[in-house]
Amino acid sequence: MKLSAKERTSLRAMAELARRYGQGPIPLSEVAATERLRLPYLERIAMDLRKAGLVISVRGAKGGYYLSRAPETITVGDIIRAVEHSVLLIDCASGVGYDYCRETGCAAHRVLASISERLEEALDGATLAAIAFEQPAVAKGAPPCLPD
Repeated sequence: MKLSAKERTSLRAMAELARRYGQGPIPLSEVAATERLRLPYLERIAMDLRKAGLVISVRGAKGGYYLSRAPETITVGDIIRAVEHSVLLIDCASGVGYDYCRETGCAAHRVLASISERLEEALDGATLAAIAFEQPAVAKGAPPCLPD
């Protein structure tokens, strides 16, 4: 599986919010600066994360974003679904609106659906806390582990 730029950016931003969990609202400009992300792009992603209920936004001079719940309770799967709406490798694996796939006996469907299921389990088993706090140390000035 290859993560999209949107998925990588959302994971990096959420990891930064996790590291600052309990400190109140954090301006997106600070998250962008810390993680070396483009602010306009991050603002669009933050709207998806807010709509999914993963972050809460506060307006005003002391405003910003903060996690809606503890980092241990948010999974990587939650974050990816918030920005991409699915973690499945193939649309027909959802079984919604793709009945023709099974009717025609698509040879790839069963294998890809099985892989998608395992991928979803793995992503739902990885918490935001794990990626925010258990990363190997990165040398000062080294690129982050999840590039744009």
